Amino acid sequence: MTRRILAIDGGGVRGVIPAVLLAALESATGSPVREQFHFLSGTSTGALIAGAAATGMPAAQIVDLYLERAPQVFRRTPVLSTLRRILAGHGYEVDDLHRLVVRELERQGAAEWRLNDVPNDLMVTAKGLPDGHPWYFVRDRPEENACRTGNLLLADCLTASAAAPTYFQPAQVRGLEDRGPMVDGGTGVAGNPVYQACVEAFTYSDAYDPADTIVVSLGTGQYFARPRPTWLYTWLEWVLAELLRSPGEQQTELVDRHFAAATFYRIDVVLPRDVPLDDARRIPELREIGEELAARVDWPAILAGRDEQWLVTRGRRGARDYAEEV
Repeated sequence: MTRRILAIDGGGVRGVIPAVLLAALESATGSPVREQFHFLSGTSTGALIAGAAATGMPAAQIVDLYLERAPQVFRRTPVLSTLRRILAGHGYEVDDLHRLVVRELERQGAAEWRLNDVPNDLMVTAKGLPDGHPWYFVRDRPEENACRTGNLLLADCLTASAAAPTYFQPAQVRGLEDRGPMVDGGTGVAGNPVYQACVEAFTYSDAYDPADTIVVSLGTGQYFARPRPTWLYTWLEWVLAELLRSPGEQQTELVDRHFAAATFYRIDVVLPRDVPLDDARRIPELREIGEELAARVDWPAILAGRDEQWLVTRGRRGARDYAEEV
């Protein structure tokens, strides 16, 4: 039986773009995301989407959450948030994010779910603050993995993955108090978690064979027109943007190199302007961009492994190759 893996990038409010793509998938297939993919994975905002989809939440409802809930979490304007991040070290309260996650999981009957309760394979990424240790939260599989994270609460893992440094305080995952607080999994190489998801599936599970697996990686939008940096703050902005973007491009290439037998799709879009991770005012515009992109995606063909438009091939690995202008 052909298996499918879904990986969703981080990107703050830009997560509404892959959420819209998944809503189009559900509309095209008539079934929820978790019935189309055996393995769901995500980082930061992508982790929130993957976790919600794994509970059976309709993708259209996830889109609505971005429109309705993100402004409640990101209450300050980007300017005020930046000032608070400089003065206090964070712009928003991680407890507010955690309460939102718990409340929405509760509506799905999943507020007390642990990773072992999730019906699909699920991977959520985070990074330890004290030691920089990368964490890949997955279900326990005796004789296949270390069985260290399956008993952790889904809500805690999703919050830790989304706790972007300077935007939120680090988050504590109950059951791992001895390892200290954790931050966004995109702080490192997992802003695009597709390679880690493939390693988990193909190396630590005997249920997935690259030759019989379709991998779909969804981006949250790329912006390539940043002005040349000229002073300290603009250089810091450039470095941060590259630290988030470049690993995502690298992960695409690594999957293509190491798991070439898999049918691999990367879907992303070029943004007309830069969008800060916390600019909730731009979500309606981002939704429209997602809808325009979704109109170009043939989900039945992708799920069947027949699509050529988004197929990752040798010579087409860069971010620009898989980010269409709309």
